[in-house]
Amino acid sequence: MTIRRGEGRLQPGQGPARTGVTAILPHGGDLWRDKVPAATWVLNGTGEMTGSIWVDTQGALEVPILLTNTMNVGRVMDGVVAYMLKRYPAIGVTDDVVAPTVAECDDSALNDARGLHVSIDDTVRAIESAREGPVEEGAVGAGTGMISYQFKGGIGTASRVLAAADGGWTVGVLVNANMGSRPDLVVDGVPVGREITDLMPKESVDGSIIIVVATDAPLDHLKLRRLASKAALGLARTGTISNHGSGDIFIAFSTGNRVPHYPKPLTYTLTVVADDHLDPLFRAAGEATEEAILNALAMATTTVGRDGNTAYALPLDRLAEVMKRYGRLVAGAAAAGAAAATHGVAPSQGGAPGVLR
Repeated sequence: MTIRRGEGRLQPGQGPARTGVTAILPHGGDLWRDKVPAATWVLNGTGEMTGSIWVDTQGALEVPILLTNTMNVGRVMDGVVAYMLKRYPAIGVTDDVVAPTVAECDDSALNDARGLHVSIDDTVRAIESAREGPVEEGAVGAGTGMISYQFKGGIGTASRVLAAADGGWTVGVLVNANMGSRPDLVVDGVPVGREITDLMPKESVDGSIIIVVATDAPLDHLKLRRLASKAALGLARTGTISNHGSGDIFIAFSTGNRVPHYPKPLTYTLTVVADDHLDPLFRAAGEATEEAILNALAMATTTVGRDGNTAYALPLDRLAEVMKRYGRLVAGAAAAGAAAATHGVAPSQGGAPGVLR
């Protein structure tokens, strides 16, 4: 759910609004009664993910994951509760109460944060409209007002499929990228942020990133916590130092098992990947996180927010030139990158679409 309203000077509580909410549903079934194993991990804690204590206590996730801006967390939590009460009339009566999982980043450099522009109804619509398939990236949903490496940031996704010998499982990552200073930006080891020093916003916040790691590999809470932590390696490869003011909070879940809400038997069974076979999953989480962040940058569009503050999109033609100069792209790929800038997609050279290699 993307919210873009108003132009010009900030009128606190009224606009302009450059914000939104993003919903992630681990599976299309009954998540409340068929939970998925889950875990959270914190790289730097200047931020919030509600419900994380409950996720880590029970080792499972039973509600959708919602992403939004910092000051809208309360309303989005109310929206999750409204959705759950609508779908499960027994909640709070003969059924358990619900604890929403809502994670935030600060979009106040572009957005009227005091306006609390994401409503309960917006949140319900975001959950109810969630669908399988390709995810829209860039300045959309919760990423509408986000700034990353002082370029326009936002939502990015990527995935890796393991070789059959390693299990054939998929690891997918979704990020809401709102972190980093321009000089720190690195793409495939190239100091892109030090090469592209203009197109700076007048104002940017200290920054944060929320990372959601999803896999169909059968993992339990402990192994998912370890998997979530590996996203930090992909984040680091893009250059961030996870500074004091950054809320770098990760959550991982597995659809390879189900955790029943009210099991009648005394026990239930989980299948887990053996420790000695985890490394391909760890590698996949790091690689997909790095790519998801770069895809967020590559797919974002220039956004003018409050007081005319402008977050400029990463110029893909100039990115291609820098990568070519550092020997990362051949001439043909550089030309493809320039063409990609026209069409608003990330240049690709091998690997999955949108991978910068």
